[in-house]
Amino acid sequence: MAKKKATKKAVSKKVAKKKVAKKAAKKKVAKKKATKKVAKKATKKKVAKKAAKKKVAKKATKKKVVKKATKKKVAKKATKKKVAKKATKKVAKKAKKVAKKATKQVKKVVKKATQKVSKDQGVDKKALFNSILELIKNTSTVIPDDVQKVILEGLAREEKNTTAEYAMNIITNNIEIAKKKIQPLCQDTGTIIFYVDVPKGFVQSDFTKICHKAVVKATEMGYLRQNSVDSLTGENKGMNIGPGHPSIHFHEHNKKTIDMRLMLKAGGCENVGAQYAMPYNELGAGRDLAGVRKVILDAVQKAQGKGCGPGVLGVCIGGDRGAGYTHSKEQLFRKLDDTNEVEVLADLEKDIVETANKLGIGPMGFGGKTTLMGCKIGTLNRLPASYYVSISYMCWAFRRQGVALKNDGSINKWLY
Repeated sequence: MAKKKATKKAVSKKVAKKKVAKKAAKKKVAKKKATKKVAKKATKKKVAKKAAKKKVAKKATKKKVVKKATKKKVAKKATKKKVAKKATKKVAKKAKKVAKKATKQVKKVVKKATQKVSKDQGVDKKALFNSILELIKNTSTVIPDDVQKVILEGLAREEKNTTAEYAMNIITNNIEIAKKKIQPLCQDTGTIIFYVDVPKGFVQSDFTKICHKAVVKATEMGYLRQNSVDSLTGENKGMNIGPGHPSIHFHEHNKKTIDMRLMLKAGGCENVGAQYAMPYNELGAGRDLAGVRKVILDAVQKAQGKGCGPGVLGVCIGGDRGAGYTHSKEQLFRKLDDTNEVEVLADLEKDIVETANKLGIGPMGFGGKTTLMGCKIGTLNRLPASYYVSISYMCWAFRRQGVALKNDGSINKWLY
């Protein structure tokens, strides 16, 4: 019994030991499993970390690649722009060259056409230049025959040993010296006014250029004083060229030749010109020839000797203010010994001269019998509301001359 009990104990002990061993083995397996799990987790983390690093590296590489690609793209774009710019420059240069060539060809064609027109007109530019220069020289230095005749008549009219006779003698001596020495009749060579009658199709711009050159040359040679002043700055460039200087008026006529007239109108006589708006109540002058007579004589009375008398009047009845003054100047191109075609105006012209010479103003305002040498009157249509009488005064140094030109531009004959 005791042996049986001991054997039972030993078996229980063995079973317990087996149980403990089995438990220990289970713990070992569990520990091993846990270790493997931790190792696996660690490996996973490592792998994930490595993968993340690879991802970051891949991303960075991608960025680098994209950056490089962008740089390449920008560089390519810049190169393209450079090439385009270069190409544009080339095109522009080529276009400029083509345009220049085209302009040259156009100029050549225009020049050829202008030469053809000139040839058709038969005008030689050098001959025309010389003719204008000669016209300026003669106008400035020589009194026309019709004016000289009236001045000598005025001298003969004045009483001996009077201031009037003395003044007329100085005038005639001045005329002789100027002609002999080829020097201006007066120090003030005046406004240069050309009236040019030209055939149909005449190139006015060419004439103007030649005319300007002749004026400059005449100024250099001393036939014209340096007379043209900028009205705003007061500058005098010494060439007599500028806006309105010289004043050139072109008129087309039916002839194939050119008739050219020149007037040199000084400042002293220009200053005593006058314009009256009729009726002029101050003188009781109405809108009729009697009223016109009153205002013309009033202008003579007011001028006294300030216009370098004896003078000549150019008068326009009608027109507007501008046209009236222009037309009054045009009357001064008429010869002093001509007769107005309109009878009432011819009578008025004669009456004005005779009456003015009885006013006692005389040469230079010194008293005497020669106040006026002539009066020339023209008319223009007017508006019902307006009635102007415009008066241009010309001094004794009545410098106006004209030439008829041959077809080649050289002088055919003198008009005065």
